[in-house]
Amino acid sequence: MTGALRLLGGVAALGAAGVVYAHVETKLFTVRHVTVPVLPPGQADLRVLHVSDLHVVPSQRTKLAWIRSLADLEPDLVVDTGDNLADRGAVGPLLDALEPLLATTPGVFVMGSNDYFGPRPKNPARYLLRDPRVIHAEPIDLPWQDLARAFTEAGWRDLTNRRDVVAAAGRALACVGVDDPHLDRDAFPPSASDDAAPDGRAPDLRLGVAHAPYVRVLDAMHADGVDAVLAGHTHGGQLRVPFYGALVTNCDLDRGRASGLHGWPGPRPDAPGGAGSTWLHVSAGAGTSPYAPVRFACRPEATLLTFTAR
Repeated sequence: MTGALRLLGGVAALGAAGVVYAHVETKLFTVRHVTVPVLPPGQADLRVLHVSDLHVVPSQRTKLAWIRSLADLEPDLVVDTGDNLADRGAVGPLLDALEPLLATTPGVFVMGSNDYFGPRPKNPARYLLRDPRVIHAEPIDLPWQDLARAFTEAGWRDLTNRRDVVAAAGRALACVGVDDPHLDRDAFPPSASDDAAPDGRAPDLRLGVAHAPYVRVLDAMHADGVDAVLAGHTHGGQLRVPFYGALVTNCDLDRGRASGLHGWPGPRPDAPGGAGSTWLHVSAGAGTSPYAPVRFACRPEATLLTFTAR
């Protein structure tokens, strides 16, 4: 009995240590650097900062300082794939943290479910269900309109179910985006008759942007001829098991592509059998729900994507 009690005590201590570390990891912010060979031959590199799932609460000073420091990366373009907010009072602190980027760098954005509606306590086990979405009778509305207005006034382009052509580092980027598929708000915009740059030349890159990487959206963007898709939402699984990976993606994307750079619908386009695939980058995001402030083997992140010549 003594041996069994010791074993149980050891397991309990190990579990408690894991929970403590998982909370600490939420503050271990990092910037990942990824190279994507997607530009036309001979072009100079294009540096794209991908931020997602910040889930900001005004009291998160460490996170806000880290967000502000991202301007030091000097990107050519910022892509924000949503879920910026986790509190009604978060818009002001978030805009202050993003101010160096908003003032100097072109950007594009879409909103996520946690820009529209505030988080609530939930049973974590629901994420193991086939469809983990929960609809509350009385949602907590967040001031997403104020955030979208500030972004657009700074010059960032709103890609909510629309297309736009964005100039970045002398390049013309034909962008297409959708509203949050997790809330079934996505309506893929009709094909553009003319997505050329203002000077009439063809775009240097076709970029797709979505919050949640649902298969229907990825298929639509691939069929549209997009060169690269950027998305978030998955939190990289948030809890990852060593040698196994993400437990869930919180959408119908496979677990193997819960975060990082991949190809869609096949392998990476530079891998055997991957010809014709679209590049897909899924950000693991930088935040958590305030009701589940843990991450394990999945550090909070932003990604500096270096788009380089094929």
